Amino acid sequence: MVVVVTIISSFIFPAPPPKALNIFFGFCIIMICSSVLVLIFWYRQGDLEPKFRNLIYYCICSIILLCLCANLYFHDVGR
Repeated sequence: MVVVVTIISSFIFPAPPPKALNIFFGFCIIMICSSVLVLIFWYRQGDLEPKFRNLIYYCICSIILLCLCANLYFHDVGR
C-alpha cells in the first residue's frame, strides 16, 4: 500500500507535469519491489531455505523506509 501511494505521488506532486527525478525515484522503487516479489514467490514455492525469510523481511522494511523518504521528498517536507 505504501508503494502504491508513493508511485501515485511521484506522478502527481508537486504539480503536473511530473518531474523526471520523481518518476525515476518511483521507477527505482518498483524495480526493488519486483526483486523482493520474486524472492517471496520462490520462498513460497519452497525453492529458498527458511533462513532467507529474514532477508525478505529486511528488504520489505528497507522498501517501506525508502517510500517514506520518497514521499517526504515529493511533498517538500523540511524546506
